[in-house]
Amino acid sequence: MTEKDRKIYIVDTTLRDGEQTAGVVFANREKIQIAKMLDEIGVDEIEAGTPVMGGDEKEAITAIAKLGLNARIMAWNRAVIKDIQESLRCGVGAVAISIATSDMHIKDKLHSTREEVLEKMVKAVEYAKKEGVYVSANAEDASRSDEEYLIQFIKAAKQAGADRIRYCDTVGIMTPLEIYERIKRIRQAVDIDIEMHTHDDFGMATANAITGVSAGATHVGVTVNGLGERAGNAALEEVVMALKHLLGFDMKQNTRKFREICEYVAKASGRDLPSWKAIVGTSIFTHESGIHADGAIKNPKTYEVFDPDDVGLTRRFVIGKHSGTASIKKKLSEYNINIDDGLANIILESVRKTSVELKRPLTDAELLNLYYEHVNKDIEHAI
Repeated sequence: MTEKDRKIYIVDTTLRDGEQTAGVVFANREKIQIAKMLDEIGVDEIEAGTPVMGGDEKEAITAIAKLGLNARIMAWNRAVIKDIQESLRCGVGAVAISIATSDMHIKDKLHSTREEVLEKMVKAVEYAKKEGVYVSANAEDASRSDEEYLIQFIKAAKQAGADRIRYCDTVGIMTPLEIYERIKRIRQAVDIDIEMHTHDDFGMATANAITGVSAGATHVGVTVNGLGERAGNAALEEVVMALKHLLGFDMKQNTRKFREICEYVAKASGRDLPSWKAIVGTSIFTHESGIHADGAIKNPKTYEVFDPDDVGLTRRFVIGKHSGTASIKKKLSEYNINIDDGLANIILESVRKTSVELKRPLTDAELLNLYYEHVNKDIEHAI
């Protein structure tokens, strides 16, 4: 098996870390719908929430666990036996057991010691494994942890029975070069599956996530639209398409449903989906610039890496200040109007002037009006 043939697991945490975005709350019916949509797309694992919160949170997780989805359902926990017991009552097949590993977090947040952190994590992992569930041992703030201690933590987690560890770049301070070297060293030190959990504080969440995979990570934590605390997490749609098209992995997810789920989550979270959003934004396949539009008309691959249908979008050509004659002719041909280059150049001058005045591209109706104005002028001159 070659490097690119190995399985990369997609772990979606939209319902947990995504909902922890300040101001975001999903209704239970929305959580269930998002879980179903994620399953249809083919994510491998869904982190559904934090059961110890009780109430609606626990009800939603229990309902999702009962859906019989193909994706494994995971619940998030502190390294506390009570948390894990609440997760088990929900019927999930996996638990994430999270505890901080950086000295800053251990001292200032937990008011604890390195030794106590190891002890709590080991006890929690051992308890969960005795209950027969899959376990991810999460190293919170791993990127600011002493590396020697972090490796000690990972070795202890593996010995206690953890199935994988989650490397958390909790405040998004890593660069791809640093991530690559760190994950490589961890892989060399401990034979255990690694999940990348990256945040976007410096705009590098997706880059760090896929670089971690290049270094040997087996799982990637993602959220739809990159939803998450502060600047968000690595985006599901970006990670899958990057792994597929840039790194060459055989990703099995149904990417044609990406736009649909991104729109749904945007609405449910009260966060607009920008037209320029990577992968699923409508502007990704919208062409105005004359040179670009001409190339895309002749061969879409000149300015598109993948087909818009691959992510549930369609290709569009808009007519505006930066358009060229090829775009004018193509747009009019959609209305069975075929013109020569001479008339196209005349109309283009009017298009550019009108676009500047309106400070936007022209609608199809406005373009047609310009066309008929010029045609009528020619008729009047002929008479």
